Order: sequence, then C-alpha cells, then structure tokens
Amino acid sequence: MTVTGSGPRPRVVIVGGGFGGLRVARQLRGVPADVVLLDRRPDHVFQPLLYQCATGLLSEGEISSPLRHLLRRQRNVDVVLGEATDVDLGRGVVVATRFDGSRFELGFDHLVVAAGMRQAYHGHDEYVRWAPGMKTLDDALEIRRRIVSAFEMAESLPTAEERRPWLTFVVAGAGPTGVELAGQIRELATRALEREFRTVDPAEARVLLVHGGDRVLPSFAPTLSRAARRALDGLGVETHLGVHVTAVDEHGVETTTKGDAVTARYDARTVLWTAGVEAVPFAQALASACGVEQVAGGRIAVTPDLRVPAHPRVRVIGDLMALDELPGVAEVAMQSGRYVGRSLREEIVTGLAPRRPFRYRDLGTAAYISRGNAIVQAGPVRVSGRLGWVSWGAVHIAFLAGYRNRIATLASWSATLASGSRRERAVVASPD
Repeated sequence: MTVTGSGPRPRVVIVGGGFGGLRVARQLRGVPADVVLLDRRPDHVFQPLLYQCATGLLSEGEISSPLRHLLRRQRNVDVVLGEATDVDLGRGVVVATRFDGSRFELGFDHLVVAAGMRQAYHGHDEYVRWAPGMKTLDDALEIRRRIVSAFEMAESLPTAEERRPWLTFVVAGAGPTGVELAGQIRELATRALEREFRTVDPAEARVLLVHGGDRVLPSFAPTLSRAARRALDGLGVETHLGVHVTAVDEHGVETTTKGDAVTARYDARTVLWTAGVEAVPFAQALASACGVEQVAGGRIAVTPDLRVPAHPRVRVIGDLMALDELPGVAEVAMQSGRYVGRSLREEIVTGLAPRRPFRYRDLGTAAYISRGNAIVQAGPVRVSGRLGWVSWGAVHIAFLAGYRNRIATLASWSATLASGSRRERAVVASPD
C-alpha cells in the first residue's frame, strides 16, 4: 500500500505517538491538512510512570491510552500502526513495516519525526536477554514478571542459600529511572509483601544500584542528589558508585570499578538496565537520507526552528533532536511538539514559514524515591522530602493523558497509601 502526498490538501506524517508526536497532532486540529500519525503501538504511554507499572503500583491501563481514542475528535487525523524503517526524500515517502512483516509507504509533504530513543547497552546487546530496559510498556510488564516471579521462586526454595540469588536485584544506572526502580523494589518488599509470604521475609530482598558516576541522579543539583542518596540508604538500597557492569548472564552480574579495575561478582536472578539511551534504528535511515551526521547517542542535529538542515520539509522533535544540549525528558518533547504543531498550522494556513525559533522553558524535573519522598528541581527551586513528593504527584497527574487515567491513577495511589498493598501484580508467561 502506498499513500501519497501532494494532493489537494498537504499531508503531514508524524512518526511516533509519544509526548511530542501527540502534541503535534493535537495542534493540527481543524487545519486544512491530512495528518497521519504512525506508531508501532496503538497506544500512547506515559513513560515517567512505567516503573510504577513494573512494581505493581499502577496497571498498564492507567498509564496508557489508545491513540485512536485520544484523537477521535480530530477528523483530519488518521492513526496508522507500523514501524518506520526508511525514508525517501526525493519521492517524499516514509517506508514502514506492519507487525506481520509486510511493508507499506506513506507519502508526505511535511515529515515530523518524534520516534524517541531506546535503551542503550553500549555495544553489548546480548545483555538484553538477561537485563531488560525500561522504555516501553512491554519492558515494564516483563520487569514486573521477573520481580514477582523472583519472590515466588524464593518462597518455594528450601534453603536460604538457594533463595539468596532470587532475592537479589541489581539495577544498572542511577538516573531517575534507575533510582525510582531501586527504591520501589525495596518498598514493594518491605511494605506491600511483608505479610504475604510464609517461608521468606521479603524485607531480606537485597537491591543493588550500580552507577558509573560519582553521584546518583547526576542531572539534578548536588544537594538533591545527596537527599536522594540519603533516602535510598534509609530504604536499604545498596548504592555502588564509580562502578560499571561489565558482564551479565542468567545467574548475575560482574562489575568493575573505575580506576583500579577491581571486579566483583553478584549472584542475582533479576538484573534491570537503565544505563543510557540511544537513537532508534529509523534515526540512522533518516540521517543517511538527509546527508547529516548523527550526534550524542545517534540524535539528529536541528536548526532553531527544529528542521533538519537543508531539508525544510523534515522536522525532528523530542528525545531524538539535538539542540542546545536539551535533555531527553517529557517536557522537552511536549514543548517541541507544541512548537512544531503551531508552526505547521501557521505555514499551512498562511503559506509563510514562521520565523520564531524554538525556546524551551525549563518547568523542572522530578524523581520519586519512596512513599512521602521525592525530589523536584525547577530553575532555582529545589524541593525534596514530603513537599517534593506532593509536588511530584501533582505534576504527574496533570500530564497524564485523559481524565479517566488521572482519576484511576489517583484512586490507585490512594488505595496503596491506605492499605499498603499493591494489587497490580498479574504476570504473563515468559516468551522464552
């Protein structure tokens, strides 16, 4: 199937239905253009709360919404399921693959790439078998399966020595996702599961947070990093700084310290990977078609109006764009998506390209450590502890897509606070 552009109405193809792509589509409501939103999944996922799905606080339905439902009132938007694999700028088409392997093409007059990033294993892609990342809903459900199964396995084993590897969890990477995962595994063990097992004490669960840098949460101010470290210590998370994971297998990990290259081996049946990101494969195809070099983990450098240099029909937004060293966070994706959507609206309606450059407003970033403890950084404002926790919750509820998800998430959080339980622990069979 080929869908062509250059018809009576301009065609805008958006690759990616995350924060950025969804914002572009919403800004084009009512514009005399045909908009195609291409994504390999049918739903929009609120990635900042994936770790809560993985650790039983929230269900997958509470952090995701069908793209077709979110855009149901926009008659000029068509959602297409498929993964972008190539682009032909001369013909003005994006080549995509359906989930059954068949290929199709989408013609465009304007192309917006909001494809995001994926987990990076730094040349060791074989690690993914034993150490899943945390970038998709599938990742979160797989991590939930491994965590829940680890406690159940430990319960069935007769000796402490046999149980120990199943009750040892290693998290590689101490950015926000790694810190949040490590904290939540310990909180799950010490609060939610403490009365549910008979043979093992879940509080014996050992959580190791391994990071190559000299402090946790390096993107935050040092004072907040120290506050987060104290909170992790209080939970019982073992933080190992200046250490890299140098081997992963079915039975555990090997780590090596920086400088003196001292190695250590940890027997652990659950290893989780949050140590860095890289561009999705489509970024390489786009860079090759545009004749540009990829930078900073495979990102695409853009001009101040978020276009690829020398290719005015192609815009890149969100995590995949490289501009002014902006971080790969949700707020950058949302603001860049809003900017490009408005720019396209103006260009399509007036025929004139907007001259305003993109300006990012830093509205802050946050990380959840444990119940009653989070950190928030917004410009000069630094907040931690209970006030940070309340601020964190308000921000995340505000940005969830759809009122139903906001209400359901608030209800789940309230139930967990009141009872201490985490009921979202259903797992599916391993694909192996």
